[in-house]
Formats: sequence, structure tokens, C-alpha cells
Amino acid sequence: MKAPDLSIDSSGSAPLLISLVVPCFNEQEAIPIFYKEACAVLEELKQKNISGEFVFIDDGSKDKTLEILDQLSKKDDRVHYLAFSRNFGKEAALLAGLQKSKGNFVVTLDADGQDPLCMIPGMLEPVLAGEFDCAATRRVTRKGEPPVRSFFARIFYKIMGVLANIEIVDGARDYRLMNRAYADSILSLTESNRFSKGIFPWVGFRTKWFEYENTRRVAGETKWSFWKLFRYSIDGIMAFSAKPLAIASVLGILFFVVSIGLIGVIAVRRIVLGDPVAGWASTVCIILFCSGVQLFSTGILGAYLSKTYTEVKRRPHYLVKIEK
Repeated sequence: MKAPDLSIDSSGSAPLLISLVVPCFNEQEAIPIFYKEACAVLEELKQKNISGEFVFIDDGSKDKTLEILDQLSKKDDRVHYLAFSRNFGKEAALLAGLQKSKGNFVVTLDADGQDPLCMIPGMLEPVLAGEFDCAATRRVTRKGEPPVRSFFARIFYKIMGVLANIEIVDGARDYRLMNRAYADSILSLTESNRFSKGIFPWVGFRTKWFEYENTRRVAGETKWSFWKLFRYSIDGIMAFSAKPLAIASVLGILFFVVSIGLIGVIAVRRIVLGDPVAGWASTVCIILFCSGVQLFSTGILGAYLSKTYTEVKRRPHYLVKIEK
């Protein structure tokens, strides 16, 4: 789809379209609240001659999410949805939503209320004016989050800043408003191991940042456990950095040099000083330590190899059961 002509006067007769892409997984309590608030925002945008559409993606929900989406689509022709055959993950849901969206502008956001809908008109202004291609958001506080989770989140962003070849802003969210050219550039990346927080800055374009304080979910519970977040962070590091492979190589060289030096020390003590070589316990500790480093390095290689294996299989990112 071609990028929109941003020179069009939004007060003219040809309305622009904005698509709200909303991944959902067991959000039966939150969707009605989200829909009501989103309708109010779209009503406000009508004054700028901008119409809207909803693109919900049911990511294999096991509650009544799909039933609610079907009811909304029957009473509101702006509501469209995809229902996956099973849970494929948020990355697949975002990709599916972008592919189905038809808007000149696309907003990606969650249904849980943690992405303030009231920010959309302000985010749209610089993109509509053509000054920027994307309006991105970041949280400046993490009030309400478990301290352990907040601590590791900050560590993740620091690690990504050192290892990754792209800049990932601390607190960056998937809540973004983008023009069609930006959205199409994201769709041009067909990799299976997707990490949107890295893909967004990788494609470039002009991005304006909006900050806001953390807000609690309006209903339901988070689907992101600590283990899921940890795995997601590992995927992100591997998707945009090959430095862990270099670290494994450096460790190998380092321990080789250290071992050569220790061999020399032992030889001098035995031949020159006649000192017998003792220390069985320390020897075992050294062997175990070096073995651990070897297994760690092998694990890094295996992780990258598994990602390569996933890519070459060329399986679809998701399978759709219902589309409306």
C-alpha cells in the first residue's frame, strides 16, 4: 500500500483513515472498556476529517474474548478481527494486525488500558503534519510494578544499550502511531524471530517521543510472567546483536592464555624449585569452572543455531481460524 499523501487537507472531502491494531489474549474484561474509550477518541478525530477502524487480533484466547469481538463487529462495521488457531505470541499478533490494517495511519497498542488512548490526538499531530513518520511512547516511571521486575527491566535496557547495534530507548512501549510508509517498512521485514522493540528503531525514519507515567491495567491480569519476559529479552539480544558470539570467542582465548601461563608456573616450580605439584581440590574447582565456561559458550552457539533453524524452516508466523 502506498504511503499517504500528507499534503491532503484534513478538512477536505477525502477523509484519512487511522487503524487501531490491538493484540488480545484473554482480555474479556478489558475489551469493552477499551472499545468505549477508543470510540470517544475516534469521535474527536472526526473533527479533523479522520475516520477510524479497529483491528483486533485474538491470539488464541481461552476466555470469551473472541465472542466479545464478534459481538462488536456485528454492531460496528469499523470493527474487524482475526482469530488465531492457537496462541502464537504478541509479535505474531502485531504483524497480523499491521498486515490487515488499511489506514493511512496505524496505531499499535494493548487493550489493557496501560496505553493511554487520550494521547492519540496529540501523537497524530506531528505525523499528520509530515514533521515525523512515527510517534512513539515511553514510560518514565514504573509505579505499580513488582520491584524485581522493574530492576531486571532496567538491566535489560542497559545490556541492550551495550550489545545491540541499535538504540532502544529505556521504557519504550509498543504503543506507537505511524504513517503508512513506516508501517510498510516494518512489514517488509519477514524474519520469523521478531522483536518489535528492535525492529521499530532499526527501520529508521523520523520518530517523536512522548512520555507518560505508568498506569495500571483497567481489568484482568498481566499475561507476562517473569520467565516469559526473560525469554523475550534473550530473543531481543540475539535478534539484534552478534556480540554474545564474540564474548564466547574472547572467553576461549582468555582461558587458553591463562592455561599456558599456569603450565609455565607449574613447570618452573617442578623443574627449578623441585616443588611437588599439589592441590587436588583446587584442580577440580578449576576444571569445573572451565567446563562451565565451555558449556556457557556452547549454549550461546546453540541458541543462535536454533534461531537459524527456525528461520530456514520458513513456517508461517501465525495461522488464522476466523477473519472478519
